[in-house]
Amino acid sequence: MSTKVQDIMQLLCFICKQEKMQAAVKRSGKGALITGAGALIGGMVGGPPGIAVGGVVGGLLGAWMTRGQFKPVPQILMELPASEQQKLFAQAMAILRGLDWTDVKQLIKLVTGSESYQQQLLALVICYFTKHLGAQIQYRN
Repeated sequence: MSTKVQDIMQLLCFICKQEKMQAAVKRSGKGALITGAGALIGGMVGGPPGIAVGGVVGGLLGAWMTRGQFKPVPQILMELPASEQQKLFAQAMAILRGLDWTDVKQLIKLVTGSESYQQQLLALVICYFTKHLGAQIQYRN
């Protein structure tokens, strides 16, 4: 893997670490399904108020099921296969076109000095995780 790809991956990890992003790749769909099922059953049993109660109960149950399944996004990014890292690299380079850097420290400094770059790269990571990995993103406090 080229040095530039590694630099971009480290940059993405740095930005996601600052945002304290975590993702649940497994069971996030199951948690959402349980939330929806709870609202449906609640609506069938209790009408409109039952939808609210069923949604809350289903949401709590779904959250309980995915508890502990969240991993730090930077860890997941570094565990991606080289081919997936290459895809993220290409998309990030489309955002960062025109930037020239010599090492990862300089790249991080350039990007963290620009709110626009940071927001675009965060959007890239979120889109990748939700669309390609089917993950649910969470921000720790």
